[in-house]
Amino acid sequence: MPKGSLNVSLKGADDIFSTEESRQEQQREQVQQIPIDELFPFKNHPFKVLDDESMQRMVESVEQYGVLSPLIARPRPEGGYEIISGHRRQHAAELAGLETLPVIVRDMSDDAAVILMVDSNLQREHILPSERAFAYKMKLDAIKNQGVRSDLTSPQVASKFRSDDEVAKGQGISGDTVRRFIRLTNLIPELLDMVDNKTVSFNPAVELSYLSPEQQQEVIRAMDDTQNFPSVSQAKRIKKLAQDGTFTTETVVAIMGEAKKDELDKVVIKNDTLKKYFPRSYTPKQMEDTTIKLLEQWHKKRQHSEER
Repeated sequence: MPKGSLNVSLKGADDIFSTEESRQEQQREQVQQIPIDELFPFKNHPFKVLDDESMQRMVESVEQYGVLSPLIARPRPEGGYEIISGHRRQHAAELAGLETLPVIVRDMSDDAAVILMVDSNLQREHILPSERAFAYKMKLDAIKNQGVRSDLTSPQVASKFRSDDEVAKGQGISGDTVRRFIRLTNLIPELLDMVDNKTVSFNPAVELSYLSPEQQQEVIRAMDDTQNFPSVSQAKRIKKLAQDGTFTTETVVAIMGEAKKDELDKVVIKNDTLKKYFPRSYTPKQMEDTTIKLLEQWHKKRQHSEER
């Protein structure tokens, strides 16, 4: 083979490999420093970014070490970048006065972005029931859009895979638990807040989620009137009233006004009642210990009196 033609052949091979390296380099994800004012929250982001004690600790860490784990974001059509993972880090960096943040930029579809956003945030230690409920719903809708089988109203044969099972996968929970959490998205904000602050328990809240918004308001008024919160049994009975068309303010108040079984078996003395008998410096534990001692003394005197 002529020398000239060999050179041409080798040069062509170098060009091919060089092009492939460039292509791989372009595809490889790189961390970029993005101005903080070009980063925007994910649309309808269900996770709350709170200025609480945990955030303060994160701000202190950012001030000392910077943001060590890069955010994940995707380009926005209107400019800037939409945060997929790292909303709390972005807020902490903003409070710490940083001007740029390390970011991995990915081109992602809406559904893929939703799934990654939910999965990355569900790894957090403390997640409110409302956050989990809306996150599960967003992920479920995204999976359904991608074509995975789903039927939330009538369970299928167990061997058939369902999208709510896909949402549950990796979370250590069942598809049924996912469905029950998603029911909470039907609660009015006032009731959902009560679930988040543990005033209303999760299981009764699921039952109340089947009520209309107007009926849920009636339940809240009944709670105010009776100073009670529904048990699972009470919530189920209220739900049945709604389903039977016999739901009225009077019947709900009557149900909520019932003494619960566990309340019949215990005596509760409010702190305000006890405080007037103790110094202001006494803690609840000191008041309890002193009350027990006084009761023991009273019991001994009573026994001694009966023996005489």
